[in-house]
Amino acid sequence: MNKRKLGNSDLEITEIAFGAWAIGGWLWGGTDRNEAVRALETAIDNGMTTIDTASIYGFGLSEELVREAVKGKRAGTQILTKFGMAWSGNKGTFHFTTKDNDGKTIDIYKYASKKKVLQDCEDSLKRLGTDYIDLFQIHWPDASTPVSETMEALEMLISQGKIRAGGVCNYPLDLLIEAGKTFSLASEQVPYSMVKRDIEKDIVPYCIENNIGILAYSPMQRGLLAGKIKPGHKFNEGDNRPDTPYYKEPNISNILLFLEKIRPIAEGHKATLSQLVLNWTINQPGITCALAGARNPQQTLENIGATRFRLNEDEMSSINKYISEIKIDTNI
Repeated sequence: MNKRKLGNSDLEITEIAFGAWAIGGWLWGGTDRNEAVRALETAIDNGMTTIDTASIYGFGLSEELVREAVKGKRAGTQILTKFGMAWSGNKGTFHFTTKDNDGKTIDIYKYASKKKVLQDCEDSLKRLGTDYIDLFQIHWPDASTPVSETMEALEMLISQGKIRAGGVCNYPLDLLIEAGKTFSLASEQVPYSMVKRDIEKDIVPYCIENNIGILAYSPMQRGLLAGKIKPGHKFNEGDNRPDTPYYKEPNISNILLFLEKIRPIAEGHKATLSQLVLNWTINQPGITCALAGARNPQQTLENIGATRFRLNEDEMSSINKYISEIKIDTNI
């Protein structure tokens, strides 16, 4: 799989990365540990060597599974993880109340003080079983901590050799600009898909102009754009996708209708809808990498297959036309 330079850093990452949120189980209805490790190993063995995880994914479980998968292969992989989320205590900015993997109700806080960032790094290094992290990203903005303080912590970690590069996630433009005053950001990770393109208005132009890589997460809109989940689908307990706007009517039906319009384009390349969606995503302006989750080896191989063909200008134009016609109400 092709690699792309990440922003102004010296880090090169694969154009599709393994997104390790789902394998943590939290908010995805649980996980199969053995299948998750096999999915990760399949990615590495087939050229998808970039893995994006986070401390909050499964409350450490996702990072632990990554450690198992990269054992003996660390030098050839790029590990991206995130910090700044607390699931014990009450410091920082309240995020939301949820249940952990054992069903216990807990409060999640966004907390990125300098001391917390440094400790988060140590904890992630231990769970990942490595002595450095390729890209360390703040997961969500923390209104209780000055942006400069968080960025100073990233600078310290780089000087200590514990991280190779630092980035942000879910930062609006004003905070992105503010962060850049203190630290040279390698990347911004934001949600982006065929049905969620708001970053094209401001984030994408700014990142292109300032050589900041964009990591697109949820390019499949949490699995919906694969076209396999229909209205009335039964989800596992703890899976919160039915509560999101895109999975509600009339959005889900409108999106499925759109997918049928672009299906012939996928079939023309002997590709699945998932592969077409990922291919479109990584070829959008400013997008360095798309994160694609997988819970078993078969899903991993399907994601990797998204890079084996190219869409021509007419196909891209047709897809974009159909996208512009989708009616979605995110307020339901």
